[in-house]
Amino acid sequence: MITITPSALQKINLLKAEESLSADYFMRVSVVGGGCSGLSYNLDFDNEEKEGDQVFDTEGAKIVCDMKSFLYLCGTELDFTDGLNGKGFNFINPNATRTCGCGESFAV
Repeated sequence: MITITPSALQKINLLKAEESLSADYFMRVSVVGGGCSGLSYNLDFDNEEKEGDQVFDTEGAKIVCDMKSFLYLCGTELDFTDGLNGKGFNFINPNATRTCGCGESFAV
């Protein structure tokens, strides 16, 4: 399962409103190769589910992840912070054995 915190939910809803996206859009979470630790997180809005997608309804938000990415993201919590130490989405990934300093890439 992939979960999100209330602060991440609030930011997702704000971004959807700013982009004037309809209610059928959801957050797609995926993993791509790259970054200083080998794998990077990717977030995007989408409105089309694909075969094999894993779908999670958490805190009233629909989160979708392809099966290959889900193998790396199972148990991950998506958070959002906007404090003095940084602003942005944070992935709390129990599968990551190493992360880079900026938190945008990881290794398993």
